[in-house]
Amino acid sequence: MLPIVGIGAGLVAALLFAVVITGSPLAALLYSAAPLPIFIAALGWNHRAGLVAIAAGTLAVAVALSVTAGVGFAVIIAVPAWWIAYLALLAREEAGAVEWYPLGRLLLWIAGTAALVTVGSALVMTTDYEAYRSVIARIIENLLTEMVRAKLIALPADVRLPELAQSLAPAVPVGIGASFVTTITANLWIAAKAVRISGRLPRPWPFIPATTLPRQALLLLVLALVTASLGGFVGVAGAALTGALLAAFMFSGLALLHDASRGKAWRTPMLVSVYVALVIMQAVLTPLLALAGLLDTLLGLRKRAALPPPPNA
Repeated sequence: MLPIVGIGAGLVAALLFAVVITGSPLAALLYSAAPLPIFIAALGWNHRAGLVAIAAGTLAVAVALSVTAGVGFAVIIAVPAWWIAYLALLAREEAGAVEWYPLGRLLLWIAGTAALVTVGSALVMTTDYEAYRSVIARIIENLLTEMVRAKLIALPADVRLPELAQSLAPAVPVGIGASFVTTITANLWIAAKAVRISGRLPRPWPFIPATTLPRQALLLLVLALVTASLGGFVGVAGAALTGALLAAFMFSGLALLHDASRGKAWRTPMLVSVYVALVIMQAVLTPLLALAGLLDTLLGLRKRAALPPPPNA
């Protein structure tokens, strides 16, 4: 049963990964769900089913597209999903009680994995940093050109698109790291929900609003900011880790709002407003949530607020 589940999950993940070559908006949405089958296999059966899914999906993509695409599938989609699922099911027994892997540390691992995946995907593309930066700048320039042509944005007459694209290229790994954290976290939550409904989730459902990043995340953020100022792929790793950690702090800040509003009459309208604002004013609200998560980790805001203990999951 386990090999069949793993092979099936790998083939579905490979199909979701491969449809991105069509370039349609629906394809991009399906591509973002590519880790989901591997998460479900690894969480619902065990990590060995995830390993089978990695092998099956990688082989399928390599045969259908190319060896490079197969490696890209493994690096970007399959291995990260398996690794995070493996960590999610880690547990140890202390004084007769089972302690499951904390969600805050799991979120930190997702951020670290995002940096590795960003650099790994860049190296799959090319091992020449200048060539990598040129490709990124060309992609940005093409995107800006299409946006100007469609009148989605208006640029001053003295702005040259090639120069603007070159100046924006170093920020791309920041966005990739942040989007990876968001995508993996969303897929993990959906997969865990689905597996829980099926009755196959080994660990009890955690109290997600209690999620807070460990203090080490603050040191990692400082290190990431320093590293991002360096050149080459080391700088790419630092920039990706910066974006990934900021996204992780954003999720921590969102959890803080859920936790602090428990039992309050204004909880539902506040949360609805926050999620709507995340859709229409993402550029404004995301930094504020990240700041809230950062302050929570630094100052222990929840302890200071003397919040009641969360209900048993």
